[in-house]
Amino acid sequence: MSDREPIIPSGMQAVYDNIHYAPAVRVGDTLYISGQIGRDGNMQLVEEKEAQFVQTFENMKKVLDAAGFGFGDVVDVTSFHTDMRDLPLYMKVRDRYFTADYPAWTAIGAAQLCGAPGYFLEVKAVAVRRAR
Repeated sequence: MSDREPIIPSGMQAVYDNIHYAPAVRVGDTLYISGQIGRDGNMQLVEEKEAQFVQTFENMKKVLDAAGFGFGDVVDVTSFHTDMRDLPLYMKVRDRYFTADYPAWTAIGAAQLCGAPGYFLEVKAVAVRRAR
């Protein structure tokens, strides 16, 4: 029996099948969440910046929910930004999802995300299940 379990929420199977990565992998009580981006359920880029940031966190919520975790379980976040001047907007959106017990956070500037123009943000995270 493997101690690794891929987490593939509804609507994200194509990522696993076609691009060959899991949206997340659970190992015991730890969840490693792959970089989430602002694509909608039809795998289309959400173009408006704030809406794209919200979609990114909604996609992360979908992954967390599928694994039985929540934002309160997230202990480490890394965000990648094509324009570091977007940090205030990022923090405004992020704070809708992380409301207490804030995780560690690293922000990194990137020239381009997903190999295509129009992506402003990618967020990856690690969550550890709390004793319930």
